[in-house]
Amino acid sequence: MVPSLAHRRPIKKWAASGALLAATFYLLLSGAEVATQRSYIMIAIVLIGVVLDRSTLTFRTLAVAAIVVLLLAPQAIVHPGFQMSFAATLALIAAYQHGLPWRPDHDSQLGTRMALWGAHEVASLILASLVAGLATTPYAAYHFHRLAPYGVLANLLAMPVVSGVVMPMGILGVLSMPFGFDAAFWQMMGQGIEWMNAVALWVASLPGAVGRMPAFGIGPLLLGTTGLLFVCLLRTPFRWGGAFVAASAIAWALATPQPDILVASDGQTAAFRGKDGRLAVLRAGRDTFAVKEWLAADADARTPKDGSLGNGVTCDAVGCIGRLGDNRLISMVTRMEAFAEDCARAAVVISDRELPADCNAMLVDRTIWQSYGAVALRWTGDHFTQTVALPRSQDRPWTQRARAISENADPTRHQPPRGAEPHQDDLTSDD
Repeated sequence: MVPSLAHRRPIKKWAASGALLAATFYLLLSGAEVATQRSYIMIAIVLIGVVLDRSTLTFRTLAVAAIVVLLLAPQAIVHPGFQMSFAATLALIAAYQHGLPWRPDHDSQLGTRMALWGAHEVASLILASLVAGLATTPYAAYHFHRLAPYGVLANLLAMPVVSGVVMPMGILGVLSMPFGFDAAFWQMMGQGIEWMNAVALWVASLPGAVGRMPAFGIGPLLLGTTGLLFVCLLRTPFRWGGAFVAASAIAWALATPQPDILVASDGQTAAFRGKDGRLAVLRAGRDTFAVKEWLAADADARTPKDGSLGNGVTCDAVGCIGRLGDNRLISMVTRMEAFAEDCARAAVVISDRELPADCNAMLVDRTIWQSYGAVALRWTGDHFTQTVALPRSQDRPWTQRARAISENADPTRHQPPRGAEPHQDDLTSDD
């Protein structure tokens, strides 16, 4: 606007310094979450480079941001916010290095140039949403067991309003607040937010809007991350081998076997897979959080209060009995008078008490869950394989006290399990 000032003074450095102060203020105002830290560090490096007349490379900027965040909070590496934020940014940087193959022609007619510019911006928005969505999908599936197939559509409808209405009106509202002229700006900002909410509700109501993914291990996630790094970082055609690596990770994740029995860390709630292949719940307490997490990890849309979770479960004053998919029984003992009978009939006996070891069934009692936390069991044809939350091989300083409760506790302490054939007294007329 003032060419003489722009040519004679380091106006870019002034602008970069002001932008850095504004970014710092926003970082403090927002609470400095991991995603905000990553954005701030990257922006700060770019702006400091402008002040120092140094060029900045985006991949190096991203690497420095990751190193700084991990130095400040090493535990952030296992958090979904860190993983999804850096994966999306890495993919966007790689995508925009190539960009769209066409640009508006500045020598064309005004109408054609405006139409071409609009089409380019829409295509850029679609590309950004698609790339970021694909990059974060493995981490969303791993941590939240959910997929968002309509994410591109939602972003296409909402982001223009966010960029053109919500954010500018918010800035104008803050600037005009000392003068008392902010009401109109807040009202327009609210209308933009209402539009965002309407878009979110409409997209969520579409068929298949919420994709569900069964739980899988860390192996497929690491393999998928390797594929993402290949595609984004390599500059040779060999980078497209990362697509094959990612496809292998997807196949591995989909092939992950699901547990047949789940026991909460307090021994008062358990779930088992019935004849219909879905989970049913044995409860001695009111732990709905564990049930909610189990259903999500099983790609099951039911809520913890769904009545069908009690299908195949019979309870009385001394405990509950459920029937596995192969007709064997699983028992939850709440009083010791039920122990002897359930040991003789059930394949697995669960309790929040400490039970005697002389039992024909597999035991998951207080000795186990106090030492090893939650337990998952999977039937492999002749025995149960177990996965515990706190295995001996992964001892941590903050778990040693709990482990000291029973140094000799063995999560496999049971007699060899009987075969899949149920006891004749347990068969019903339908069997």
